[in-house]
Amino acid sequence: MIVAMKKAFLLLQKNHAQEALVNLATLGVMHVEHQHPPVGLELNEINDQLAIIEQALLILSVAALGKSQPLPDQKTGDLLFISRHIIDLQKRLEQLKEYSVTLTSLINQWFPWGDFDPQETKQLAQKNIYVKLYQIPKEQLKSLPQEITVREIFSEGSMQNCAVFGYGEINLPFRELELPKMSLSRMRQRLSEDARMIFSLKEQLSQYLSYQDNLTVEKSALINKKDFYEVLKGMGQADQLVYVKGYIPVDAERMLILEAKKNGWGIFTCLPQEEDAVPTLLRNPAWISLIKPLLKLLELVPGYNEIDISPLFIIFFSLFFGILIGDAGYGAVYFLLNFWLHRKFGHKVKDKSVFFLFYILSFCAIIWGFLTATFFGQEWLLYLGIKPLIPILGNTAFIQALCFFIGALHLSFAHSWRAMLKAPALIALAELGWICIIWAVFFLAKNLILGDVFPGFGKGLIITGLFLVLFFTSPQKNIFKTIGEGLATIALSLVNNFTDVVSYIRLFAVGLAGVAIADAFNSMAAGVFRKGDWLTIISAALIVIFGHTLNIILGPMSVLVHGVRLNVLEFCSHVSVTWSGFAYKPFSKNRN
Repeated sequence: MIVAMKKAFLLLQKNHAQEALVNLATLGVMHVEHQHPPVGLELNEINDQLAIIEQALLILSVAALGKSQPLPDQKTGDLLFISRHIIDLQKRLEQLKEYSVTLTSLINQWFPWGDFDPQETKQLAQKNIYVKLYQIPKEQLKSLPQEITVREIFSEGSMQNCAVFGYGEINLPFRELELPKMSLSRMRQRLSEDARMIFSLKEQLSQYLSYQDNLTVEKSALINKKDFYEVLKGMGQADQLVYVKGYIPVDAERMLILEAKKNGWGIFTCLPQEEDAVPTLLRNPAWISLIKPLLKLLELVPGYNEIDISPLFIIFFSLFFGILIGDAGYGAVYFLLNFWLHRKFGHKVKDKSVFFLFYILSFCAIIWGFLTATFFGQEWLLYLGIKPLIPILGNTAFIQALCFFIGALHLSFAHSWRAMLKAPALIALAELGWICIIWAVFFLAKNLILGDVFPGFGKGLIITGLFLVLFFTSPQKNIFKTIGEGLATIALSLVNNFTDVVSYIRLFAVGLAGVAIADAFNSMAAGVFRKGDWLTIISAALIVIFGHTLNIILGPMSVLVHGVRLNVLEFCSHVSVTWSGFAYKPFSKNRN
C-alpha cells in the first residue's frame, strides 16, 4: 500500500539552522526537497573523501574474495590516509599486472629467436657491424645481396625469420622487426620479479582487510554528513530566516508538530498538490514485502498517485517462475543454493526478505515440476513410466490454453482494480467493458491458435464490451464527443488487448524450451553412456552436468526477461502504472 503523505514547511532562524537540522535528522521523518542545488566547499570536500573511501572499500571487497581465514582485530588510524594508501597499492598492482601481460606476450613472441642481448647490437654498430631482423619470403632468400650474411632462425609458413649481418647500413625491401629492449632471459627474470612483487602487494592489501568494517562505518558517517550539508545548503532563505520543504507520512505529522513546538520552529502542513513531486512510501504485510528486493533490483517505484501492485506482483510472479523453470530438480537446486547463501551470508544482510522470496520461488518450481513429472528433464521419467500427477498438464494444447487463461485472468484483475478505484462514477463501466473484451480475445486466441470452437456467447462479450467502452470511456453531455473518444480508445487499444493476452504463451514456450534442452542433454549422455567404458561414462556425466548447469543458469535469466515483463509491461499497461515514482528517503542521521 502506498502511504498517504503530507507536504510540510519548517521555518527556522538562520543562526539556529544547523542545530535544528540535527534535531530534524534525529526525528527522521521528513523527505527533504531542496529549494536550490546544494553547493559549497564543505560538500566538495565530503564528496572527495567519500569517493576515496568507497574506492578503497571496493578494492578491499575484491581482495577479500577467497580469504577464508578469520580477519585480524579491527584497527584504528587515519582512515583517509589508509584509504589513499590502499588505492596506491592497487594502482601499483594493476600496473604490474598489465606489464606482466605485456612481458608474457613479448616472451612468447621472441622465444623462437632464442636468447640474445639487444644491447650488444649497439656495441657492434660502433664497430660498423650492423644486425637486423627480417621476415623474408623463402623464395627470395637466394636473391639477397652477397655482401650481407643471413642466418635463418625459424620459418612461419612461406616466410623465413632471419638475422641479417653486414658492414654499414642494411636496407632490405622486406618487413623489418624492431629489436626488443631486453634479452629473453632478462624478460623472464623481470616477469619472475614482478610476480613476487604482485604477491607481496596482494599480501599488503590483505593486511588492510581489518579496516573494512571501520571504513564502512566511515562511509556511512560521510553519507550522513553529505545529506546534512545538502539539506543545509539547499534550504530556502529570506533575510535571517530559512525554511525546509519536504514530505512526511500522515501518521508522522503529529510527531513533527510536537518537535516543532518543542524547538520553536514555524511549521505548516498541507495535502500535496497535483504538480508536487511526492515520494512513494510502500508499507505492506510481510508476505507482500517479499517482492521488495526484486523491485529494488529493477529500480521500480510506482508514482505517488499510482497503484501499488505488489500483492498481485508477488502472486503472479511466483506462478510465472514455477512455469518458466518448470523442473522440480532445478527448483531443489535453487532452494539448496539459497539455503547455503542464507546460512553463510544471512547474518551480514539486514533485509533477509530476498532469501525468503527465493524459498517461495524455488517451491513454486518444485511444485510445478512434480505436477508435470519433470525432474532434470521429462523424457527419462516417462521412459520409467512416471506420469504427471495431473495428466492433462502433459497436453501441449491444454498448457497453451492455460497460458491464455492466466493472461486473461491477470489482465482482468488489472481492469477490475481500476474499476473499483473509479466507482461509483460511470467511467468504471468502461473497465468492465475491457474485461468483456479481454475474455472475448481469450476465446478468439484459442480459436485462431489452438483451433477451438469460438463460443456463441463470445459475440455477446465483444458487443457488450465495445458498447461499454464506447459510451463510458469519457461520458459527457455531448454524445458525439463521448462516442468519438470511445472510438479513439477502441482503435488504439483493441489490437493491444489481443497481443497482450497472446503474449502469455511465452510461459509455455520458454518452459518447453527448458525441458527440451534438459531432455536433449540427457539423450546425448545416454547415447554416450551405452558404450560402457570408463571414459564414455565420465563423458556422459560431464554432458549431463554441463547441460543442466546451463539450464540452471539460464532459468532465472528467462524469468527476469519474461516473468518480470508480464507484470511490469503487460499488466501495468492495463492497470495504468508507469513506475514513474521515486522512493521516500527521510532525512535521518541513521538512514545509512
